[in-house]
Amino acid sequence: MLQLAVVLPTYNERSNIALMAQRIEAALQGFVWEVIFVDDNSPDGTADEARRLAREDPRIRVIERIGRRGLASAAIEGMCASAAPVVAVMDADGQHDPALLPGMYAAVTSGDYDVAYASRFAEGASTEAWGRPDRVKASGFANAIARRVTGVDLSDPMSGFFMLHGETLRADAHRLSGVGFKILLDILATVDRPLRVKEFPLNFAARMTGESKLDRTVVFEFLIGLYDKWLGRIIPTRFALFGTVGAMGAVVHMAVLAVVLHMFGARFAVSHYPKEAAFIVGQTLAAFTAMSFNFVLNNELTYSDKRLRGVFPILRGWLKFFLTCAFGMLANIGVSTALVRVGIHPYTAAIAGIVLASVWNFALSSKFVWGKYG
Repeated sequence: MLQLAVVLPTYNERSNIALMAQRIEAALQGFVWEVIFVDDNSPDGTADEARRLAREDPRIRVIERIGRRGLASAAIEGMCASAAPVVAVMDADGQHDPALLPGMYAAVTSGDYDVAYASRFAEGASTEAWGRPDRVKASGFANAIARRVTGVDLSDPMSGFFMLHGETLRADAHRLSGVGFKILLDILATVDRPLRVKEFPLNFAARMTGESKLDRTVVFEFLIGLYDKWLGRIIPTRFALFGTVGAMGAVVHMAVLAVVLHMFGARFAVSHYPKEAAFIVGQTLAAFTAMSFNFVLNNELTYSDKRLRGVFPILRGWLKFFLTCAFGMLANIGVSTALVRVGIHPYTAAIAGIVLASVWNFALSSKFVWGKYG
């Protein structure tokens, strides 16, 4: 009877997965187990390599996700796809030691603990082999923030190596955000009842091969996860991100407008309509500049799981973003200009136009540029 499923989210890990499967097999001698690789359509052929392994060993499975990305959502999908009573999540790059799996399984199935996890910062743990003191310091800082915001009191709530009962995960899977990159923190902060946690010290290793997939958005994704747990039920997370980028774009917008108004030397008076020309030109240039700025940041951050890559996809995406936001931009310019005509200060009028256009821009660009509302 199947006892344990080990879920390994992957992206460009082709050279690592065969060795990881061998290490897991060696660690789980005497267990009935399965390994599930959840691959986000890696361009290096990770899913094909996993399928090759699966043809040789039926205990190995692969889920290839098309059109969606994200470590947390991949872990959730993999855990929910298994019939095993106990599920574990770990990295496929070799930094997590499979030798901890039997002890973690014993803890979870003992009845004394609900979750077992491997900590980089517990007594007896080590990060020396990692060779990244900068990342160690950053991880410690992130853990401190996570503990304060979520109330999860663990030495390493940002750990990506953990185990729990599958039914515990499935009972609250619909409430998990799947946003960001640290699913353990999401689970511990979501489940209403207190979970009994057993900590295992981890000797965190260097990657076996390849380079880290944690790109420049990792800090942003961490903040996304914290926001989702804190305020996500009040304002949807992706809309909040879109709005945050929009607020940054508003700063760009106002800066461009200020430059144009300064160049024209315009001072607005309600009775002098010709002077509105400077405002119309400035508002138009500002809208185009801010729209381009917003597209770039939204592609990198808000829709990182649907990120457009390559020159032509980005150009097509920018064009779609422009077209879907065109009505919002026209409404922005028209409404703000009308407000100026009735005596509203030009900066206040510009902000009103931005707010009016933001909801429209979010709805259409989510659907037609990045292909999702959620």
